[in-house]
Amino acid sequence: YLYMSELNADYDNPWKEALNDYFEPFLKFCFPKVHELIDWRRKPLSLDKELQQIALNSDSGKRIADKLFQVWLKNGSNAWILVHIEVQSQKEADFAQRMYQYHYRAFDLHCTQVISLAVLGDETKTWRPNNFGYNLGGCSLSLEFPIIKLIDYESRWQELEASNNPFAVVIMAHLKTKATTGKPNQREEWKWQIIRGLYERGYEKS
Repeated sequence: YLYMSELNADYDNPWKEALNDYFEPFLKFCFPKVHELIDWRRKPLSLDKELQQIALNSDSGKRIADKLFQVWLKNGSNAWILVHIEVQSQKEADFAQRMYQYHYRAFDLHCTQVISLAVLGDETKTWRPNNFGYNLGGCSLSLEFPIIKLIDYESRWQELEASNNPFAVVIMAHLKTKATTGKPNQREEWKWQIIRGLYERGYEKS
């Protein structure tokens, strides 16, 4: 998942691949409250077909949701988790509205509980959309969704280095790829530092 060697880095595919293989560590590191709700004795299901149906119904033509999983909760019920990873684009005026649209489409598809999560990789520190709603004529609508802002981890670098969670490494690679744009020598140096850290954590080349 280390995409740091490319001058024109591909951010989307490494994140999607990492989510496929490390969904449980992702939630544990990034969204611990959601992680606690899930019965991890049952393997989550990746719902690519259902995700395509949701995306095809989009009026905007933009695909906001990157991964959709079905999980089973500790209380015996099941739910869908809709994960959107916005790793390259900057501030978007209609982001929260589109989060709501995809959330509702996921719910409407099978009338099941949905948890929408957003990973924001932009560099605008103050842009943190986490809700959508309105109140008009006695009719109100509201959706709040958890987010993480990857830029926040720049000040928590030691925490990332000390963590054994594979998603700490994904975040480190993302941050250093962004920071070394146009600096191939620095990017290569950081790539090997992160790879050495993987070996120190006990990971092996696969």
